[in-house]
Amino acid sequence: MTIRTLMIQGTTSDAGKSLLVTALGRWLHRQGVRVAPFKPQNMALNSAVTVEGGEIGRAQAVQAQACGVVPHTDMNPVLLKPNTDIGAQVIIHGQAIGTMDARGYHDYKPVARAAVLDAYHRLAARHEFVLVEGAGSPAEINLRAGDIANMGFAEAVDCPVILIADIDRGGVFAHLVGTLALLSETERARVTGLVINRFRGDPALLDSGLEWLERHTGKPVLGVLPYLQGLHLEAEDALPPPSALRAGTVDDRLRVLVPALPRISNHTDFDPLRLHPSVVLHYVGPGARIEPCDLIVLPGSKSVRTDLDWLRAQGWDAAIARHLRYGGKLIGICGGFQMLGRAIHDPHGLESAPGSSPGLGLLDMETTLAPHKQLRNVTGELAWDGAAVSGYEIHAGISTGPALRHPAMQLGHGPDGARSADDQIFGTYVHGLFDAPSACQTLLDWAGVESSAPFDYPALREQAFDRLAETVEAHLQADWLRRLLLSTSA
Repeated sequence: MTIRTLMIQGTTSDAGKSLLVTALGRWLHRQGVRVAPFKPQNMALNSAVTVEGGEIGRAQAVQAQACGVVPHTDMNPVLLKPNTDIGAQVIIHGQAIGTMDARGYHDYKPVARAAVLDAYHRLAARHEFVLVEGAGSPAEINLRAGDIANMGFAEAVDCPVILIADIDRGGVFAHLVGTLALLSETERARVTGLVINRFRGDPALLDSGLEWLERHTGKPVLGVLPYLQGLHLEAEDALPPPSALRAGTVDDRLRVLVPALPRISNHTDFDPLRLHPSVVLHYVGPGARIEPCDLIVLPGSKSVRTDLDWLRAQGWDAAIARHLRYGGKLIGICGGFQMLGRAIHDPHGLESAPGSSPGLGLLDMETTLAPHKQLRNVTGELAWDGAAVSGYEIHAGISTGPALRHPAMQLGHGPDGARSADDQIFGTYVHGLFDAPSACQTLLDWAGVESSAPFDYPALREQAFDRLAETVEAHLQADWLRRLLLSTSA
C-alpha cells in the first residue's frame, strides 16, 4: 500500500470525515507539504466553481483552501446534485452531463470509475500527498457493487484507510465494530487505525473502552478528538442546526429569515450572516410561519419551479408580499433571484417537467433555463457604493427584462442582477455575496442594521483551519503523525 495517499472513511454520514481531512490537510500544509484533498464521488447541493470553470463539491473547495492550494475539478471528479427524490444531475470533471435515476447511474458507474481514477492519478502526480474523503459509510452493503466512493476506490489505488466515528451521537463502539464486521477481509486489513470524534468530558473515562476496542478489532485507536465548541466549518450539504444565541438581544440585531426550500442549494451563502454578531438568522422550515423580520433571503435551488410551487403551497408568497408592504427588504440569490421575476421557463425539462411557471412578479424580468450551465468565479462591486464583491456563479438560467437595466452590481464581465425602483428588492446570480466584509457591511446597512461591529468571515474560516490543525496535533498519536509526515518524503 502506498502511504502518500490516505483515505478517511466514516461509520456514518457526518461522522467527521470532512473535518479530519480538513484538519490533516491544514496540519500537513503547515509542515510545508504539498497536499491536496480528493473526494471520488460527492452527493451535495452545496458546490463551488474552480478556476478552470468546473463545478465541484463545496466541501472540497474548502478543504483545498485549508491545504493552501487552488480548488480544481480533479479534487471531486464526480458530483451528484439531487433534483428529485429519485434523480440527480451528474457532473463529471466539473461539467454536467445529464440527469439520471439510481438505476441509470448504476449502469453509468464504469464511466464514472474511469473519471475518478484519471482525476486521482493527475492529482497525485502534482502533489506530495493526497487526502481522500469517503462518502457515507463503507458498510452500506447494498451499494458495494461497483463502489467508487469508499473501499472500492481504496482497493483500486491500494491506499490505507482511517475509520472515524462520532461519539456525540452515541453507540460509537457499535458503530466501529459493526462497520468493521461488515467489511470484507481485504477491506478490514486496509483499515490501519480508528479515530473517535466529538468527545466531551474526561478522556480517561474512555480508557477501558479503548483498550477493549483495540483488543477486539486488532486496530489501534489513533486518537480521540474533542468536541470543538464554536468551530465553524462549511457544511457539505445538510442545513446547520439552529444557531445558539450570541451576546446581545434579538431586538438590537438584524432579523433575517431564509426559507428552507426542499432543494435549497449553496446555503453556505448564509454562513457569514448566521455567524455575524449583528445578525440573528433563522431557516424557516415546512409548516412554519414567516414571522416579522427585517430581511428575507430567497436562496438558490436545484429545482426552481418545483421549489416555487412548494413555497406558494406554504403560503409564503403572501407572507413575502406582506413583508414588503411593511417596508421589509428582500434578497434573491440565483434560483431565488429567478423566482422574483414574472415567469420561469424550462423548455428542455432541465430541472423538472418541460413548461413554464409564474414567478412572484416582484421584478420585471423572465428567466429561461438553457442546457449550458454558467460556471465562473467573479469579482466586482456593488452598484450603489462600490463595495468590493467576490463570489461565483452556478446557474442554467438566462434572465431578461427591463428590471436588469438597474443592476445590483457591476462585475468584470458586465452588470449582474437587479434592484427594484423602491430599493426594497435586490437580486443577483452571485453566490458568496456576504463573504467579503465590505459587501456584507453595505448590504446589512441597506437592510437596516442599527449598529455593526467589524466582522471578517474569511479570517474566521482561516482561524478554524488552524484550530483544527492544532487539535489533531494535540490529540492524535504523535508517532502516527510523524510517520504520516515522513511518508511524504519517500
